[in-house]
Formats: sequence, structure tokens, C-alpha cells
Amino acid sequence: MIALRRANERGHANHGWLDSFHTFSFADYYDPRFEGFRALRVINEDRVAPGQGFGTHAHRDMEIVTYVLEGALAHKDSMGNGSVLQPGDVQRMTAGTGVRHSEFNGSEKEEVHFLQIWIIPGKQGLAPGYEEKRFAPEDKLGKLRLVASPDGRDGSVTVHQDATISVALLEPGQKVEHGLAKGRHAWVHVASGAVKLEGETLRAGDAAAVTQETLLRIEGVERGEVLVFDLA
Repeated sequence: MIALRRANERGHANHGWLDSFHTFSFADYYDPRFEGFRALRVINEDRVAPGQGFGTHAHRDMEIVTYVLEGALAHKDSMGNGSVLQPGDVQRMTAGTGVRHSEFNGSEKEEVHFLQIWIIPGKQGLAPGYEEKRFAPEDKLGKLRLVASPDGRDGSVTVHQDATISVALLEPGQKVEHGLAKGRHAWVHVASGAVKLEGETLRAGDAAAVTQETLLRIEGVERGEVLVFDLA
């Protein structure tokens, strides 16, 4: 069964410096039908104005994954990490017992466009942790590239949950498949461009919840990126 979640159905908040779309309930946006999907709790599509950003704030007991689509995102945290994320970079921060961090646009001229993803960890009280890795376009072109997994396999970042994230960069006509084991579920999110999922066209910001399926077939319609979450 595939249930669509269209981009224009998401929550939306425009604060001037921040333009944010919420796939699931977040901050002032609440929809009891969309409080998360399995362990996936948040997908926020954020655009931050040049020189602006999120000041230092705290999190705990959450796996926070950031995926940059355009621009540069400057990160600092209470663990001593500091870096500037570029398109294709995947950052994983385990909030665990508590971390403080800030995220700012790393440019004074161009906006930064990124996805902030929260995954509920398999257990609470984990030690805070940080990891980032870069995945070049050629690593994702015409194929699903694993970028996050419970065991960090194939060079992916490690998330403390029975969940994986894979990303594909598809040109028109390119096809990828993802098998789902019995009892597994998937969330498909189109980051840019357009794809067909089992014949249904999904465009940037659209998503689909997948249950009771064994194989996902995705075909590029317009050049773009798609994320596939495989969840227990």
C-alpha cells in the first residue's frame, strides 16, 4: 500500500530569514495524522537566508541527520565539532544525553537549502556523537546509495536505530529498485526534480508512505534527488 503526502499538504512557516516546510508535526504545526512514520519523526525542508541561522539550542534523545541540497551550512556544537556542510554532505548528530549546537548559513550571498531529519533512537540516554560524510554526485547517479545505516556499512553514517537512508540522483528514464523485507516499511521523499513511484508521479517535496510492499520501483522524470527510508 502506498499513501501519498503531497508537498502542498505539509506544514509551512516563513519567518523571513527561514522558510520551512514540515512533512510531520513540528513546532506550531500539528496534524494528528502526521506525527511521524515509524521511527522517522521529522523531515523539515529548510531554506535559510544569507548570514542567518539557528542560534545555539539544545536537543536530547534524537538522531539528527542533515542533508544539504544547495549552498553551505555552518555547524558548531558542544562536542567541539565545527564544519561547513556542502551539497551531498550527510551529517549525523546523536543528541543522546544532551547536546547544544548552532546551524548557520555559511554564505553572506546565497541561501542554503537543506533537509533536517530526526529519527527516534533505539534507546534513550546514548552518549552524544557526531559524524559527517560526503557522497559525490557520481556515487548516487542512477543508483540508490546507502548514506545512513545502523552499522555504518558501505561507508554510510551510523544511526542508532533499525533504519537506513538511501539517496538516488536520477536523470529522466533512469530506474532504481529497492526491496523491502517482510515487516519493513518505507518512506520516500523527493528532494528535487520529479520521479515516478510505481507509476505515480511525485515532485519536489512530495512523499509516500509505503507499507505491505516488497519492491519499490522508482523512475526519474525530471533530474533530481530522492531519499528512501527503510524502517522497521
